Amino acid sequence: MFESLSEKLQNVFEQLGKHGVLREEDVKQVLREIRLALLEADVNYKVVKEFTSRVREQAVGKEVTQALNPAQQVVKIVHQELVETLGAPGRLSLTGTAPYVLMLVGLQGSGKTTTVAKLALQLRKQGHFPLMVAADTYRPAAIKQLEVLGRQLDIPVYSEHGRELDPPAICVRGVEQANSRGADVVILDTAGRLQIDTQMMQELETIRERTQPVEVLLVADAMTGQEAVSIATGFHEQVGLTGLILTKIDGDARGGAAISMRSVTGVPIKFLGTGEKTNALELFHPERMASRILGMGDVLSLIELAEESFDLEETARMEKRLRKGKFDLEDFLKQLRQVRKMGSIGELLNMVPGMKRALRGVSIDEAQTEKQLKRVEAIILSMTPEERRNPSVLNGSRRLRIAQGSGTEVQEINQLISQYRQMKKMVKNLNKGKMGRGLSLPKFF
Repeated sequence: MFESLSEKLQNVFEQLGKHGVLREEDVKQVLREIRLALLEADVNYKVVKEFTSRVREQAVGKEVTQALNPAQQVVKIVHQELVETLGAPGRLSLTGTAPYVLMLVGLQGSGKTTTVAKLALQLRKQGHFPLMVAADTYRPAAIKQLEVLGRQLDIPVYSEHGRELDPPAICVRGVEQANSRGADVVILDTAGRLQIDTQMMQELETIRERTQPVEVLLVADAMTGQEAVSIATGFHEQVGLTGLILTKIDGDARGGAAISMRSVTGVPIKFLGTGEKTNALELFHPERMASRILGMGDVLSLIELAEESFDLEETARMEKRLRKGKFDLEDFLKQLRQVRKMGSIGELLNMVPGMKRALRGVSIDEAQTEKQLKRVEAIILSMTPEERRNPSVLNGSRRLRIAQGSGTEVQEINQLISQYRQMKKMVKNLNKGKMGRGLSLPKFF
């Protein structure tokens, strides 16, 4: 997301950087380009107007035009105002007497049920004991979907089955179950519709009155653009939202909704859904999103993702083995799986400062890369434990057997072993000097 907007803004600042002295006319030209870029990214017109007005007020002053590096000063101002537009970081309000009720609302197709599970998983990691309540009785598969997710994550689900189900009553009984089970957080998966209607809103108002949630969170699909802003406004006017969760942030969309929603509705963004996996939900940090939009990367999120995905004790053990030259294909397989847990290659690259600019014009086929990673994993899994620990035993017949077992070609086996040997040789040379901490993934493709 934001790729097109990010590229256009970087081009604007690149041209600006060529000016030794910044004139007022240059600032006006930059603001015109920024305005067009934001509008093309589907940012709300009123939001764009207010944003560029605030930037103009600061960028036309003496401190900018007479600065040693005026272009950097303008970038700094744009970053600050972008953070201001995105709003303060949202946090869940878990105060008062437990169990704390979180009510999730939204239209069908926004990813609401999956988000309920993602949120429950995140809360459990923080030390809470969540209970999910399946109250979407209108979509046939919704209750079953939440039950399956509950079993996968080992998180309890309260659900009812029958012909005449009453969602408000289900929610009330779900809260009662939380009390009896000792759960301190209840997450209500309320019904979605294809569009906002009177019946839907009345039902949500009843659920809110009867369960008294501490949070009413709208799950909105960021890929729907300006429609997402209208949906958020409609829900807020009817049921009083306390926060937004934007899903499909990793999708191929213009991204304007993410910038507009906080400013238009006044409701804070609290979480971002960054993928399909159950751990793909992150707290919203306006500074980090602004940095991503401007192509500055997001090192803090990258570090947090690595800390969450990697087993630090296992990584330290592998580093010791690597230093001693004992790193084998079993160790590599464990590292490969941990890297894949962090997310898509494109998502990770976007978090590295300057990487977007460095890779400008370079096409990264994420689907092909993921396919290749799976093939490497299949090759290693087709080896015997002895072959993984000691690849030198791999003769022609063994390689043919591995290729047949993994559905690959012998040439791919040869390439993997060749790269593995190059890596060991490189590490051996590094060990003669000083080797930095941490492991990196060798380039097999």
